[in-house]
Amino acid sequence: MSFEIPDDLYYLETHEWVRHDDGTARIGISDFAQDELGDVVFVELPDEGEALDREGQFGVIESIKAVSDLYSPVSGTVTTVNEALFDEPELVNDDPYGDGWMLELEDVSEADLESLLSPDEYRDQIE
Repeated sequence: MSFEIPDDLYYLETHEWVRHDDGTARIGISDFAQDELGDVVFVELPDEGEALDREGQFGVIESIKAVSDLYSPVSGTVTTVNEALFDEPELVNDDPYGDGWMLELEDVSEADLESLLSPDEYRDQIE
């Protein structure tokens, strides 16, 4: 099976992605991860203003198959949470790189970004 892996993102081994743009990092889970989980029924996310550590747990995602922890690919401070996921958690399945994003961070370390998987490295991991 082929999964969408955008070339403008960085990835964590635990299947979270990050898009870094103008000092803001947007985070979500990959197409592969949402497919493995199945139908997402609940997402727990941190509060705005909360400081996250690289690879620290930031939330929980629950599907009809499993409950999984969510890990932050980078350190930073939560500036925005995608509140639409509280009412429509299925957005993670429908559009994992678009409307299914989870949170945005500021004060992100460039060193954290450089330590993440490239799209090609992530493709190799899931094959």
